[in-house]
Amino acid sequence: MSYLTIAMGKGRTAKQAMNFLEQSGIKFPDFHEKSRKLVFIDSTERVKLIFVKAVDVPTYVENGAADIGIVGKDTIMEDPADVYEMLDLGIGKCKLAVAGFPDKQFTNSAPLTVASKYPAIAKEYFERNGIRTKTIKLNGSVELAPLIGMSDVIVDIVETGTTLKENGLVVLQDIADVSARLIVNKASFATKTNQIQQFILDLRAVLE
Repeated sequence: MSYLTIAMGKGRTAKQAMNFLEQSGIKFPDFHEKSRKLVFIDSTERVKLIFVKAVDVPTYVENGAADIGIVGKDTIMEDPADVYEMLDLGIGKCKLAVAGFPDKQFTNSAPLTVASKYPAIAKEYFERNGIRTKTIKLNGSVELAPLIGMSDVIVDIVETGTTLKENGLVVLQDIADVSARLIVNKASFATKTNQIQQFILDLRAVLE
């Protein structure tokens, strides 16, 4: 029997996902949080786990390097891949939101400058609401952009809102609820149907 290969990124969501896998009977004896290994085999030698950059999970799954991926809905929305989205794991919950200074008004008199790790999501959201934008792609410290006048607003993941508050910013509009999703390679779903369906059933049992 060939391995069922799962791709995920390291971090808080991965820690919760690993707990789910363990509760569903999939255990990786060599795994520990500080390990620098990227590939792990479970105790039954049926499941292979690979750690990749979170934003690359859909790419690995779409191209068949992994049968299954665990990744945030934000990543799926920003760069859609040709995969099946099978299950909401309900972990890593947060919101995608527009944030800025409390008195910020949205008008169409001039393009709105938006800084974000998610330029595609930001552009689509504002276009849908009839607001012209100029988007600036940033990979970190997005909150800084309005503070130094580089952008009018930001689009980012908001969990507790603490970072926004400490920098004098507030959520202006919610875009979407975000959580970790289980995605599946389309060819794998056809060739490893029983393995994948059983895997999903086992995870559902833990979730319920």
